[in-house]
Amino acid sequence: MEFQTPCLRLLVISLSLLLLSMPSSGVVYSPCDFPAIFNFGDSNSDTGAEKLGLPYLSAYLGSNFTHGANFATGGFNPVSLNVQWYQFAEFITRSQTVRQRGGVYKELMPRQEYFGRALYTFDIGQNDLAAGYYNNMSTAQVKKSFPDILAQLSTIIKDIYEQGGRYIWIHNTGPVGCLPYVLDQFLITAVQIDNVGCATPFNQVAQFFNSRLLEMVIKLRKDLPSAAITYIDVYKVKYLLISQAKRHGFEHPLRACCGHGGKYNFNPRHGCGSKVTVNGTKILLGKSCQNPLARINWDGVHYTEARNKFVFEQIVDGAYSDPPIPLHMACRRVNTGS
Repeated sequence: MEFQTPCLRLLVISLSLLLLSMPSSGVVYSPCDFPAIFNFGDSNSDTGAEKLGLPYLSAYLGSNFTHGANFATGGFNPVSLNVQWYQFAEFITRSQTVRQRGGVYKELMPRQEYFGRALYTFDIGQNDLAAGYYNNMSTAQVKKSFPDILAQLSTIIKDIYEQGGRYIWIHNTGPVGCLPYVLDQFLITAVQIDNVGCATPFNQVAQFFNSRLLEMVIKLRKDLPSAAITYIDVYKVKYLLISQAKRHGFEHPLRACCGHGGKYNFNPRHGCGSKVTVNGTKILLGKSCQNPLARINWDGVHYTEARNKFVFEQIVDGAYSDPPIPLHMACRRVNTGS
């Protein structure tokens, strides 16, 4: 079974369009002026793009990097964070070499000072957890991989800090036990299914990962005193949506929109877009559902733009952030007491 990596797009958030914020201190701060965004980890860069009506910019190896680049990956074959960081380090040097040519090249590459003022975003965990189970690892083995994953992330963030980067935005991982792929492919007993229909053991592993991720964030705040590191609990938002899907205008929260067959409309041999040949004629088997805007999961692995839009709307104002500050204030270092 092979999962295709979707087109990766970078959401460049023009924070100057957002309103000023009034913290509890009563002091009015101007929104952060992030000239660029650099995205790492799992593929999360398209979240909220439709909502903001903002442009998509190139993924790494693309063509236009004026306001950042996307090094993240999708699917169950995640590119190592170390590889993504190597690509980024190369990008810093090469982008400036290209920019010095002038003309159109100057317009396509970020300025050197953008790297120190950019927002660095990370979406971490889901690819690693899902890939581990897909490769027949036990839960104990999956958990055993967490220290290495988090050590990679910590090292990269420290390297970004050494390069002058100060603003970090980290998503935790979502409820993998609610993915149609997981629910369809693994042996799950009735007592392991919660009242929403998700697989409790897999969600517990995700929550365990998130607890370790938060511990890492707390330590990094102490080690990097000038950094503003925001931790976003997207797990809570995603599970909330799945458990209250109808209330928020969604249907069939545990079924893939695009797929074929079974309780979860997921079949690893006949995925989204797959075709079969009948009497010499190719017939589309893995079809899209009629209304993707009312669905949460796209193909059993990835999510729909409608779901991404919902998640973005919930997290952008800081309601699920630690510290509880909105995205457009993510350059402000807040004393969390941790």
